[in-house]
Amino acid sequence: MKPNRTSLDSESRKRLREILAILIRHDVIRGLTPEKLRKTIEDLGPTFVKIGQVMSMRQDMLPPEYCDELTKLRTEVAAMSFSTVKSVIEAEYGKPVASIFAEIDPTPLGSASIAQVHAAVLKNSSRVVVKVQRPDIHDTMARDIALLHHASGLLRLAGGIGEVLDFDAILDEVWFVAQEEMDFLMEAHHADEFSSLNQAIAYIGSPMIHHQYTTSRVLVMEYIEGIPLDHLAELADNGYDLGEIGSKLAENYVKQIIDDGFFHADPHPGNIRVRDGQIIWIDMGMMGRLSTRDQELLRKAVYALATSDVDGLKDVVLSLGIHSEKIDHAKLYTDLDDLLLKYGTMAVGDMDMARILDDLLAIANEHQISMPKGISMLSRGIMTIEGTISMVSPSSNLVEIVKNHLSSHVLHDVDWRHELKESGRALLKSSRKALDLPSQLSDILKMTIKGQTKVNLDLTGSEQPLHQIDHMVNKIILCIIIAALFVGSSLLCLTEMRPTILEIPAIAFFGFLAAALLSVWLFYTIVRKKKR
Repeated sequence: MKPNRTSLDSESRKRLREILAILIRHDVIRGLTPEKLRKTIEDLGPTFVKIGQVMSMRQDMLPPEYCDELTKLRTEVAAMSFSTVKSVIEAEYGKPVASIFAEIDPTPLGSASIAQVHAAVLKNSSRVVVKVQRPDIHDTMARDIALLHHASGLLRLAGGIGEVLDFDAILDEVWFVAQEEMDFLMEAHHADEFSSLNQAIAYIGSPMIHHQYTTSRVLVMEYIEGIPLDHLAELADNGYDLGEIGSKLAENYVKQIIDDGFFHADPHPGNIRVRDGQIIWIDMGMMGRLSTRDQELLRKAVYALATSDVDGLKDVVLSLGIHSEKIDHAKLYTDLDDLLLKYGTMAVGDMDMARILDDLLAIANEHQISMPKGISMLSRGIMTIEGTISMVSPSSNLVEIVKNHLSSHVLHDVDWRHELKESGRALLKSSRKALDLPSQLSDILKMTIKGQTKVNLDLTGSEQPLHQIDHMVNKIILCIIIAALFVGSSLLCLTEMRPTILEIPAIAFFGFLAAALLSVWLFYTIVRKKKR
């Protein structure tokens, strides 16, 4: 379901006035620094905070300094009253809160833009966490998204940034992500899938979902009484090895990406606990997903980086991304070669996975290659997890773990029977083509002798020189026109044509005037070109 974009009702007009007042207060007309953008977004409310969170993952669209600043967006907002929380729960269950919960703490554990979390105890004495959605959040976000769609149309009409960024596509992505987060049944499904994929790993866990009490607006899950990951002193006092936690956390995150294609997209320390020797992942509201094809391409990208294979990396970038404009393959090759030279001399332990991905996304952005949502979320997730790992265990390196993970799986994952069968087919196909070569060469020679051979050439990177030649030819033509106007007008001055202006035939006068104006304009363009 998409928000209505067609017309503005009275509530929308009121909200629009609020937005304009906030923009005026922050003086955005004088430009936006990264910090000013973040503060403006925080004042604009939950929809804009969600847009900022999504945009912080899109380094293929925004400069890195803006993305880094948007990661600091404040998610805590004013808490709902407990009476509102109770009314939402009772509306969902159709019965009093007391008939479901033995007790529920009126003080929230946390209050975010979409939902609020309370500790509670079920009738069977199980300790749980209850996540309750704000009652008006769906309508509020739908209205704001519709208003922003209208604004994106104005930006396109006015030109400028609306021509560079596809705001409608960004807003559609935000609305998709927000609707997933507002559907707690989807989050419950994510939690079940994550638990299933990691059930064989003894040191990884996640909260159990109480499905019988979970609806689209109320989520009930196991209460995790573990140690927050950023409480390092407490972890050490309880006998935990921080180095082991860091390496196991990194290994599991690599598994989520490479093996599962289903990963936690917001792995900051607040979403990770340690309990009874297990690393517990919580809050499955924002999860990233990679297709089987994207997973395979990522493996190829890592291999291309490790072997300095520019062609392989170029193929991966073009296969992953979406590009509507013509690609300058020579420049793309050069940019990727420079990237490999930058990291090729580096020891694996010194590499920064997030920085490598950022540089790749920056190159894609420069060549107008848009990456799919899963890759953008992956970049943001890796940036976050690297910060989390370095906080717990500075000696752990994600690139090294990725390399070891792929090395240990490369032989295990090969289906030798399938590979031999495919190799046999490829050999047979190549043999048949080789047998056809003499006859094909004979046909080409016959066509050449008859003058029927046609060769099409596409000179990549020739657009700029051709553009300059086009400008030069246009100036030569303009000079010829100016000369013709001067000569023609001079000849007309020898006649006695009427009427006259300043004793010059009117046609000749306007010819001289046109030639003079064109000469001034030509001179101006030449001077301006030299100044650049």
